[in-house]
Amino acid sequence: MTHDYAATEAGETLVWPGGFFGYTGHGGLRESGDDISIVASDRPAVSAAVFTRSLFAGPAVVLSRRNAAGRQLRAVTTLAQNANVATGREGERNAAEVVRRVAGILGVPEGDVLIGSTGVIGRPLPMTTILPHFDRTAERGVEAFTAGPLDVARAMMTTDTRPKTAARTVGEARIVGVAKGVGMLEPDMATMLAYVFTDAELSPEDLDAALRGAVNRTFNCLSIDTDTSTSDTVAVLANGAAGPVDPALFAEALADLCLDLTLQMARDGEGATKLLRVTVGGARDHAQAKRVAKSVVNSPLVKTAVHGADPNWGRVLMAIGKNSDEIDIVPGDVTVRFGDIAVYPDEPEADTLDALVELMRRDEVDIVITLGLGTAEATVYGCDLSAGYIRVNADYTT
Repeated sequence: MTHDYAATEAGETLVWPGGFFGYTGHGGLRESGDDISIVASDRPAVSAAVFTRSLFAGPAVVLSRRNAAGRQLRAVTTLAQNANVATGREGERNAAEVVRRVAGILGVPEGDVLIGSTGVIGRPLPMTTILPHFDRTAERGVEAFTAGPLDVARAMMTTDTRPKTAARTVGEARIVGVAKGVGMLEPDMATMLAYVFTDAELSPEDLDAALRGAVNRTFNCLSIDTDTSTSDTVAVLANGAAGPVDPALFAEALADLCLDLTLQMARDGEGATKLLRVTVGGARDHAQAKRVAKSVVNSPLVKTAVHGADPNWGRVLMAIGKNSDEIDIVPGDVTVRFGDIAVYPDEPEADTLDALVELMRRDEVDIVITLGLGTAEATVYGCDLSAGYIRVNADYTT
């Protein structure tokens, strides 16, 4: 596996894997800027996808679950700024009509199109502007499909402050991912959309296993504010244009790419100024390690301490202690470090406090906990909690 592709706004050009092409345009979902995107393959692609388990999953998720069940897709389309959730039968009809229009533009079966919709909940899609937009796109045909991954990532944004892309290579095949998401980030999975496109040739079983393994280790280890979205979707399309690859190497590269996108989302969390990474080791099993780590990364008191560069390890102990069902955790066997500085059970010396504050002022803060029970470990990702988060969400629909 090599990491010879990197997407940056500053200049590097990121292109689609072989056989994929993209489109973005303005469909009236927001006042200005592209808000509709399509990424398609010139041939059938093996696919895998995972979705939110929210009881209020939107029509886009319901429809996409059905279309993804066949493990073959040709395209993904995304509508930004409007989640089309809690919109009743009208929302269902509108989502289906968007899929029908995209399939018509591409000349593919409707069942081969996956749809994502993200943004405000409870508002119908503005079909009076969306449908004319698709009519104009159909008239332009293939000439309209000139968008690269960075263009698509920008068109998917809602409260994101920057687009999120990543790429990896495996042998002759390339893997390119685009994502959006900065708030309501808590599995299952987030108010996030992440799409991965590759020209690797893989079986449906290997692709599905690789995606689920990657999601469990990355997107499902991400939390910004503990809230679970109605619209989150992660999908991967593999069209085989570059030929077969080693499934194990592909799974490793896919997980690495998903971690890259996960960290980008954590750093861009609504109002975030710092990346917070919590690792719990010495656990009975992975599930226990993840539960404890999530209780720390989700704690508002821990997050505000990180924001203020306050090395208040008592708040970390509080967050661990909330796991009252984990009766095998013994406080005297637990250790806590901020970065490489131990803070519990032995209180740091007075002259270490200045070093702790400097550590907490960094753009990335690591909290490392050892439970003293076993060998299992888990790392979760989040961010600090600032006044900026409140400002973004207090005025979200107004």
